[in-house]
Formats: sequence, C-alpha cells, structure tokens
Amino acid sequence: MSYATPSLMPSFQRPPSRVAIRRAASYESDLAQIVYESLVEFDLGERVKGKKVLLKPNFVGIGPEAAANTHPSLVAAVRDSFLRAGAARVVIGEGPALERDTEAILEELRLREYLGRFDDVFVDLNVDDVHTVALRTRASSLKRLWLPATVLGSDFVVSMPKLKTHHWAGVTLSLKNMFGIVPGLCYGWPKNILHWAGISKAVLDLNSTVRPDFAIVDGIVGMEGNGPVQGEPKAAGVLILGDDPVAVDATATRVMKLQPERVDYLHDAGILLGNLSERKIEQIGERIGDVAHSFRVVPEFEHLRAATASLPVGSVRA
Repeated sequence: MSYATPSLMPSFQRPPSRVAIRRAASYESDLAQIVYESLVEFDLGERVKGKKVLLKPNFVGIGPEAAANTHPSLVAAVRDSFLRAGAARVVIGEGPALERDTEAILEELRLREYLGRFDDVFVDLNVDDVHTVALRTRASSLKRLWLPATVLGSDFVVSMPKLKTHHWAGVTLSLKNMFGIVPGLCYGWPKNILHWAGISKAVLDLNSTVRPDFAIVDGIVGMEGNGPVQGEPKAAGVLILGDDPVAVDATATRVMKLQPERVDYLHDAGILLGNLSERKIEQIGERIGDVAHSFRVVPEFEHLRAATASLPVGSVRA
C-alpha cells in the first residue's frame, strides 16, 4: 500500500500467530485463574516482569453493564493476573468516547468495588497530560497524534475490548478499542477528529503507532446489532486472548460468524500489522466452530456474514 513505510511492510516470513479461546460461563467464573494460565501459556512473565502495564478496557459510556462495557470483574482479574506474573505496576486507563463524566461511568460499573484500591490505579485518559507523537503510517488524513503521558510511559499495553458489532465499522474489537487512548480534550467526544479522518484509516494509523502488546476480548456477554452502545446483549461465554491484536480480532470476528476479510480496517491491518488468515493463526484451547454464535449486524454490514456471496474489499463504509 502506498501509505506504508518500509518498516511496516509485512515480511513474507511472518511467523504464525497464536490465539487462545477460553470458555467462561459467567462473570462469577474464576476469571483470574483463566487469565493467568493464558499469560503463562504466552510466556509473558519475562516480558512484563518489573514493567508498567497499562490495561485499556472499553468503558464506552453509561449503559447496560454486561453488554456495552468491559466487565469490571474481568478488569480486576486481569490486573491481578499481571501482578501475579511479575508486573511492577498495573494501571487501568480509559478515555470514554460518549460521556464526558468518566466518574459517572465508573460509579455505574462499581469499579471501585471490584478493584479495592482505586485512586492510584485508574487514569482518565481524556484529561491526562499529552505529548505529540509522529505517525508511523499515513492511512488517514491525520498528521500526528496527541497521546496521554500514561500511555507513552507504559511498557506493555493490553487492549481489553468487548465482543461487539458496530454500526459504522462493522465490528469493534481490540484495534478499534484503541480509539479510547486519545484524549477527549484534544479529539472531542466521541473522538470526532478520528471519525472525520475516516474510522477505518484512523484505526490503522493509531495501531501502527501504538500497537497493543496483548489483547483480551470480553466475550462472556457481548453485544450484537446496533453496537457499540445501542445493541442487545449476546452471551458467547468466551475470552479471546493473544499477542497479535489482528489475529485476535480476526478470531473474534469469526466467533461472531462474520468474515474479518470483509471488514475494511481488518483487511488492511492484516497486511500492515498482523495475521488475518486462518492459515496463519494457531488456535489454542477451544475451536472456533465449537464456540461460535451468530451475531446480528445492522443492514449495512450484512455482507460480513460468512454465507453471503463474496463482495469486493472496500465496500465497508468508513
């Protein structure tokens, strides 16, 4: 692609990625043990030992707790797991896209009840100190990024989205979840500048510049239909984890019985940032076919379904 820098052009020898699918029947399951065992399986101990880890959940706004937002019990479990794995500090950072009152979201989610200590654990990225960072790609009309000091000061970034469909992007998973790291004070609500630049292209620019080191998708209860906030809850009973966010999102999309190759930004991310093809993804744990659920999408994205006749890439609206 013309906007890719040489350092981001994929190697023809790119090794396969691994993605784990774990069953979790409810938010009362032993999530900390499920997550910790997965971190061990990915040999993350040496990578995070003594490091500062940033967890980026999806706290999109005030709404149904189990469907719109990453569940606080999972956030607490992941934080405990990374501390157990040897991280020196684990901070939770989010810049909600729809609500300016982050405190109201946290109160509705009862995040303090799950985390215990709180004031030195959570950072509102919408109002954090910012620094200008050069983009590594030129997919969108963006020229640079203003990023929070908390993000730039982290050694290891974990994207923790919900398993959701999206009324403008088709699906919203670990790559799209990174929209929440840009500060609302600079980009507006709901991160308007990114939308004006083109959602699909802005996803590429943002993730090429700040690529998540690990992704954990909350699919215990996801959202189908008119997501990311006005859809309906959809229980899938899974967590999807991996160190290649493109492969994680591709697997999560297939769990929703949708085709990631037909999602504009995932197709392009599969060229620039990671592995999209099933042939290049080693599935660990559950098989996709054993946990897949058909997620409804808005009419504009019916072509994402696996049973739909093939459509040319590029038909997804930005």
